[in-house]
Amino acid sequence: MPGFTDRSAPLHPFFAGVTSACTSVFSLVLAGTYIGLGALAHDFGFASWWLALSTVLVWAAPAQVILLSSLGTGGALIETAIAVTLTAIRLFPMVVALLPLIRGGARRFRDLLLPTHFTSASMWVESLRLLPRMPPERRIPFCNGLSVGYMGTAVVFGFVGYYLAAGLPPLLAGALLFLTPMSFLVSTARNSRALVDRIAFGLGLVIGPLLTWYHVQLDLMWTGIGGGVIAYGIHRLRRIAS
Repeated sequence: MPGFTDRSAPLHPFFAGVTSACTSVFSLVLAGTYIGLGALAHDFGFASWWLALSTVLVWAAPAQVILLSSLGTGGALIETAIAVTLTAIRLFPMVVALLPLIRGGARRFRDLLLPTHFTSASMWVESLRLLPRMPPERRIPFCNGLSVGYMGTAVVFGFVGYYLAAGLPPLLAGALLFLTPMSFLVSTARNSRALVDRIAFGLGLVIGPLLTWYHVQLDLMWTGIGGGVIAYGIHRLRRIAS
């Protein structure tokens, strides 16, 4: 098995990514999240294979919650598709930030398609932390392995939650779904080393709740745009002043 034993073999970075995913705290977060998601799918009457397929195709727990709750309550298919698509917009900045790190290892454009689809909050945070220390040619297979490890965890524990649903209290299922945004919040705070990142992070914590309190539509989008522009403006003024 050269992929496991020879560190120069093409498959080795992929399996290193799988190993990194399985030993990451994000795997525990995904396990808890997808136990809750599996219980939700069971309560809405969806099949377990349907949940597994949606995990592979959508690969975003918040979008899957919208998908399940909208279709489960009789929502129109086109409205559900638009809502899920809009939630995916939040992943676009993550893809933009990740591509410069992995583009150097791509021989063809299609090499970037799989890691682009695989981009999620957990994969993005871990990639930004681990990839800078790797040679460029190892980064794409490592990212793919990382995501396969996370996705496999999600699928397996989605099944676990589905078949445990009868004995899982609704409050616990809801709390498990809350693990993903909380882990992303903590990881983002930990990885915010530059002052501009810390300012943007702090502004997001302030602006977001205010917009929600005043029932402003598209509050998440306006929080990102407003906080990002203000943080960048402060960063530029500091550079000019220095």
